[in-house]
Amino acid sequence: MARRRRLFTIGYEQTPHKAVLDELEEAGVKLLVDVRAVTSSRRPGFSKRQLAAGLDERGIAYVHLSALGTPKEGRLAARSGKFDLLQRIFAKHLKTPQAKEELDELSALVKKAGPVCLLCYERDHTHCHRRWIAEIIEARDGVKVENLAGKQV
Repeated sequence: MARRRRLFTIGYEQTPHKAVLDELEEAGVKLLVDVRAVTSSRRPGFSKRQLAAGLDERGIAYVHLSALGTPKEGRLAARSGKFDLLQRIFAKHLKTPQAKEELDELSALVKKAGPVCLLCYERDHTHCHRRWIAEIIEARDGVKVENLAGKQV
């Protein structure tokens, strides 16, 4: 019987850079897919270039799929704790040609790169758009989704 592909998700809120990298390495992740619309971060080690360099040191590849990031109005809804509004905004966003194209790209990456992990800021995956992305890929491609969490500060 063939092994079922896995898709991980992780958020770095309240988690040191090293702890996130340790968690990814321990899970056997081969590719980190950054699904943030904006890849700059006030958190040390999580801006795009720093993150990619840290991953590379551990043998983990990096890809940024910006069209799978939450639009500004969705980020504002999330900061306000309006998760129902975030979900509606993001569902509408996923119907855009760019988001559809990047969902297809993510499917292809999951099929060939294995194990893949989606990264965003929000620690709790139930309040993050990466959950909905993972659910789409799970239904579409039959992958097993597992949510990771590095050790908090």
